[in-house]
Amino acid sequence: RSSDLAKKHNCFDDFQCAAEYLAKNGYSSPKKITINGGSNGGLLVAACCNQRPDLFGCAVAQVGVMDMLKFHKFTIGHAWTTDFGCSDNSEQFEWLHKYSPLHNITMPQEGIQYPAMLLLTADHDDRVVPLHSLKFIATLQHTVGRSRVQTNPLLIHVDTKAGHGAGKPTAKVIEEASDMFAFIARCLKIDWIE
Repeated sequence: RSSDLAKKHNCFDDFQCAAEYLAKNGYSSPKKITINGGSNGGLLVAACCNQRPDLFGCAVAQVGVMDMLKFHKFTIGHAWTTDFGCSDNSEQFEWLHKYSPLHNITMPQEGIQYPAMLLLTADHDDRVVPLHSLKFIATLQHTVGRSRVQTNPLLIHVDTKAGHGAGKPTAKVIEEASDMFAFIARCLKIDWIE
């Protein structure tokens, strides 16, 4: 419980420290570090890209919780208030607003751009409704994507006739993984080894 409710920022700080460790100790470099997460992990990916866009080369956020001020108003979102809090409470609104991915998209400092980003969502996701990813990518493209500095792609893929992930047919799982790895390889200019 050391990174929920008012302490949620701890998970973002820890994650960023892990990336800094990889870069500082020569395991990778910020331009090559790729992050991926789904659902709550998608929230982690988007929040970390907002907070430290300079630390990652590529990011894939799958069915992420992006609107922390309204998540509880859709489908099963109300059940997550025990982990996140609820923006209807003024004190909790303050914690949530500080890291809500949708509400913290800003132009990075001069010379810095967002990492290449791919958001994955599904039109029938009844856990994390697709509006989270759709609003996030629209705001990101509007705020950051029109900058001349931003040459990394900011994309979304909306899977049709699919949900939150569990129970996907094998063919869809393979297609999604192939798209994800192809995006990463292309953005990081990685050659395939056969």
